[in-house]
Amino acid sequence: MPLAAQAQQAETPPPPPADTDADAGADRDDDFHGPDIVVTGGGVGRLDVLAGTSVVSGVELQREMAGQIGDVLANLPGVSATGFAPGASRPVLRGFQGERVRVLTDGIGAIDASNTSADHAVTIDPLIADRIEVLRGPASLLYGSSAIGGAVNVIDRRIPLRIPDEPVHVDGTAATDTASDLRQIGASIDAPLGREFVVHVDGSWRKTNDLEVPGYALSDGLRAELLAEAAEHADEPEEAEELIEAANVRGIVENSDTETWSAGAGVSWIGERATLGVSVGLYDTFYGVPLRPGAGHAHEEGGEDHGDEDHDEDHGHEEEGHDHETVDIDMRQWRADLRGSLSFDDGPFAEVRTRWGVTNYTHTELESGETGTVFDVNGIEGRVELVQRGGLLGANGGGSLGAQYYRRELDAVGAEAFVPPNTTSQFALFTLQELDLDAVTLELAGRYEHSDQSADGYASRNFDSFSGAIGVWHETASGLRFGLNGSRVERAPAGEELYADGPHPATQQFEIGDPFLDTEKALGIEAYVRGAFGPATFALTGFATKFDDYIYLAATGEEEDDLPVFQQLQEDADYIGFEAETAFPLVRLGGVTIGNEISASYVRAELDDGSPVPLIPPLSARYALTAQTRQLEGRVEVGLFDDQDRTAEYETKTDGFTMVDASLAWKPWRGNRNLTVIAQVDNIFDVDARRHSSVTKDFVPMAGRNFRLSARISL
Repeated sequence: MPLAAQAQQAETPPPPPADTDADAGADRDDDFHGPDIVVTGGGVGRLDVLAGTSVVSGVELQREMAGQIGDVLANLPGVSATGFAPGASRPVLRGFQGERVRVLTDGIGAIDASNTSADHAVTIDPLIADRIEVLRGPASLLYGSSAIGGAVNVIDRRIPLRIPDEPVHVDGTAATDTASDLRQIGASIDAPLGREFVVHVDGSWRKTNDLEVPGYALSDGLRAELLAEAAEHADEPEEAEELIEAANVRGIVENSDTETWSAGAGVSWIGERATLGVSVGLYDTFYGVPLRPGAGHAHEEGGEDHGDEDHDEDHGHEEEGHDHETVDIDMRQWRADLRGSLSFDDGPFAEVRTRWGVTNYTHTELESGETGTVFDVNGIEGRVELVQRGGLLGANGGGSLGAQYYRRELDAVGAEAFVPPNTTSQFALFTLQELDLDAVTLELAGRYEHSDQSADGYASRNFDSFSGAIGVWHETASGLRFGLNGSRVERAPAGEELYADGPHPATQQFEIGDPFLDTEKALGIEAYVRGAFGPATFALTGFATKFDDYIYLAATGEEEDDLPVFQQLQEDADYIGFEAETAFPLVRLGGVTIGNEISASYVRAELDDGSPVPLIPPLSARYALTAQTRQLEGRVEVGLFDDQDRTAEYETKTDGFTMVDASLAWKPWRGNRNLTVIAQVDNIFDVDARRHSSVTKDFVPMAGRNFRLSARISL
């Protein structure tokens, strides 16, 4: 998979000649029109500083589609999700989340507040994605130091990169399910304007009700805790009854409904030696935040009246049925993007590329319908990259030089604003180089990053970070590749890690930062082998990362404003783990090919004192039995998740579970004009499943048995 400093779209080489077998076409991804879209750039055909790379597109993307990026990707090896609520879920890569995972759209950050707290949604709509790339490992040199654990890059067509062959091209999608009463629809249109211009428009809408779950909403431990507390309040019947009622909620996660819509438009000029495109987009979501039953709540008198009852009604979020305090989030982001390139006929550089994004973001935390806290974010991020014509110092290979700028202004207003207004500014210089040394290929990357942090009432902080990586790989004549990567990465602390100090009702935590945090440093190594043996493909990666001054949020066991206190701490830490996957056919019977896919991943993380790092996913494995014809793709998948009993102080253990899913995809048409209909059943045996990486796992389990029907069409 081609990778580079700046994500840039390009056409892939022509596909191989068609197989003579009748079912050969079923193996090609023709779910979207035109040539495949991939990430390239930097003049490097294949930069493997990132050893672990997954791409989700086509049928797989349609089958795994969800309202948040984290839930879309959670079944990949090495990936989990924060799963805070159906309306808010970020990816977890190799046990890393929050500030160590960047979520990007076409190589530029989401520029929202999703990194600030797990209850904040990612403002990238998966419904408009053509493909999603998951880049694990030392991705910091590609996308910034805050991608120290990896990056997720969503590729869409809002800024078109090619002129369609037809006068108008339409893509559409729709879906429904039973576990959340899903209603989902989306569409996009691409049309040429003359010979050098193309215009794109898209829109989507997604609505769900409260999530249906198997059994009790609360974990056994939390139920026992509430029932014991009810027994202690036997002389207060009203309070005891409320605790018992909360403990006995079954079959549903209360206040977990969502409604999201997005719209965007873009136009590109595509010349022989240059391209220039711009787009604008709007993302709007309103979702409920499930609260931990029995927890106290600060400042119950609330804030000012939201004064937007019609908005609540428009989103279908009625207060009926919620006879206790609720928290909801009303979020909106405006975004403008630009992408351009210019090719040169001669000289040391073959091309210059640039990519910019500007956002205006607001979200309001509503407490029982009244405004609690308002978060405003204004941000800009941009990259300029010079693609070299040849390798470093004339050597065989390729490379690029570039600069990146990022600025985010966050303003939190309200009685419960847990972080003061703060500004983050970053400037970076980077280079990526690939040197062909005949027997092996050497890859080098370097990045310098200057970061300024300031907040009302605090002294400003500035950090200079230096990062570097080196990779070497060898590919055999049979296509088997062996590689070894090493990296040293530095990350400046984020504004929320430095300056948080207050109650946060949505997460039910009193969060305290540390304005004296030092730069976080990580020394990492990866070894991998991947390739094919006959019809079988496989990939195996082992990794280890040693952190100096690792920053993490930990429970202290204390309370403030009736909320548990969580404080940013800093200590050395070690991560070690592996990811493995393979796929191979079992038998071919006439026009039917039966195969299987196997994957597994594990990460172990502990602090310098030997105690576990919080929220680390357990050992997991998946097995899928597949069957394909030219028009049908059947799949039965079993996911195994181990217990997680290596827990931090005040963190609860998580029971393991086995999840069984099945799906059948039908493709009556093939080629550029196509239709894919998928009928699927997730969690067939209706098991109680909880993600250890979620801070809400004890009262927000995963969905129960879910029947889902979806369709995607390209005309």
